[in-house]
Amino acid sequence: MNRPAEFRSGSGRMRGYIFMTNFGVHAVMTAALVAAVPAMAAGDDAISDGVIKIGVLNDMSGIYADMAGRGSVIAAEMAAEEFGGAIRGKPIVIVSGDHQNKPDVGVTLVNRWIDEEQVDVIADIPTSSVLLAVQEIGRQKNRLVLASTGGSSDFTGKACAPTGIHWTYDTYGLAVGTGLPLADQGPWYFLTADYAFGHALERDTTAAVEAAGGKVVGGVRHPQGTSDFSSFLLQAQGSGARMIGLANAGADSVNAIKQAAEFGLSASGLKLAGLYLHITDIHAIGLETAQGLIMTQAFYWDLNDETRAWSERFFARHGAMPTMGQAGTYSAVRHYLQAVTDAGTDATDAVNAQMRATPVNDMFAKNGHIRPDGRVVHDLYVLEVKSPAESTRPWDYLKLIRTVPGDQAFRPLDQGGCPLVTGGAAG
Repeated sequence: MNRPAEFRSGSGRMRGYIFMTNFGVHAVMTAALVAAVPAMAAGDDAISDGVIKIGVLNDMSGIYADMAGRGSVIAAEMAAEEFGGAIRGKPIVIVSGDHQNKPDVGVTLVNRWIDEEQVDVIADIPTSSVLLAVQEIGRQKNRLVLASTGGSSDFTGKACAPTGIHWTYDTYGLAVGTGLPLADQGPWYFLTADYAFGHALERDTTAAVEAAGGKVVGGVRHPQGTSDFSSFLLQAQGSGARMIGLANAGADSVNAIKQAAEFGLSASGLKLAGLYLHITDIHAIGLETAQGLIMTQAFYWDLNDETRAWSERFFARHGAMPTMGQAGTYSAVRHYLQAVTDAGTDATDAVNAQMRATPVNDMFAKNGHIRPDGRVVHDLYVLEVKSPAESTRPWDYLKLIRTVPGDQAFRPLDQGGCPLVTGGAAG
């Protein structure tokens, strides 16, 4: 139920920002910001409604809460803080909501945000079925959609929109990073989450494997949020496959990997390809079980001094190192806010144009750019999970195998079927 915001002075790291959820509304503001509100209201009207309002939409309590959830909201807050909590004297408002991995819930919430609460941009959005539904709202209502944790490559393919920007990864990139190098380890069999993301990940990885001369012998689809994978793993074991591709995510991937270890599948010669894993998944599985898994990431906290410095600040607030999606949410929101600053307005068309004209340079990406189909082009990283003996400190879980340059990591511009693209090569 939506209630009037309650303003009060705050303390600690959350000062100066307004936070909302679809379970209720509250706000936390510094005394200085509260005192400044009347002056802000008298400012110019380049900032609509006197605020820059960002909606972080994700799974706050379900199977994707660890990879997105509250951590993505914190990442957005960190981006807002870099701008002092305001642009042109107008406060930055962070709104958050739980879509419960249900498209109808996500659509209802986003429509309310835009129609009643004047939210300017939607960010994060795991669960591709929700993401693709929100993409259509952004198209119809001219609101930017900055996807960080939703992954279907259809977002910048057949479902692309002028207002949609895919920031962190996609299923094509995962297939190139993880599937392609393991193509000859098959035959392959897929355990696929039965919704848009899983279908796209299986499709894109199958294409990569077969293009490299590998073979796929079958697959099975499981409901999102499955707790018992025994029957699916037995089907994979009986298929004649040597490689099980996990086209799922979050708790589904964690449960499948743990249960495969319990059943002793590796002893029978079967290998697992975790096509979409996060550092929080490795933390949940444990190095003893996860060691040797190959994973593709757009960000890893321990890559360099810059990623470490940002991640340690994030850890101090969240108690876990950031996933690539959470880091991507920070980068997307930061880039958006810089575009608002440079354009001098939060009008969608002006900000969209400014974002696309400006390279992405932060701890997440260097010299990244937004293509006409909305794909943000940047490097991806292929990493291997360390053994317990190789890990020297908490969260020291991964070692870099190779870097995939951005122009190789993502689908060529002219091959995605995006109606916005009339031809030309990837840039």
